[in-house]
Amino acid sequence: MKLPELKLPEKLKPYKGVILFAVILMASNFLWKYNVIGDESENINSTVTLWGFNISAPFIWTAHHVAHVCESVLHLFGSKVMLSSENFLFYPNGNSVQIIWACTGLKQAYIFFCILAFYRGPWKHKLWYIPLGLTIVYAFNIFRITVITCCIDTHPNWFTFLHFYFFKYLFYLVIFALWVIWDEKIVEKIKPADLSDS
Repeated sequence: MKLPELKLPEKLKPYKGVILFAVILMASNFLWKYNVIGDESENINSTVTLWGFNISAPFIWTAHHVAHVCESVLHLFGSKVMLSSENFLFYPNGNSVQIIWACTGLKQAYIFFCILAFYRGPWKHKLWYIPLGLTIVYAFNIFRITVITCCIDTHPNWFTFLHFYFFKYLFYLVIFALWVIWDEKIVEKIKPADLSDS
């Protein structure tokens, strides 16, 4: 898949890659925000739709999966966290978090896929780098939810900062770092003839 050549003023040409990254990120985020509609209530079985079609199943499954993996990881470190059937990870002291459809990391996986799919580079390299990047996105999401859950045991007032600010922007920083590795360490070392076919 090849995008039209991006025409930029001379001063901006050194930043062409970053500008294209930002454009793809914003476009994919915009498409998600206005097409993937989900109930923001604390209901694990919230309906998620795409153009009116119910696409809740993968979100519900992934939310359950993330909750189970986070519980298992925390138990490895001796945590007393427990998981209810409604995806509440809760502590004996009453502090808890609920893993809902928006906590699955599927949006970030979609954004990462779009960035790599629409950015320059041959598909023979994208076919291994995209799955590798998606694995890192998945692992970071598990890390994010696990750390937030761990912290709310004794610091429940940290939840808003960690969830809505710190890890939200750190997630995008991880995606940006994956793109930088792609652009500077992989694409830059590919022969120009191979790039012309991408």
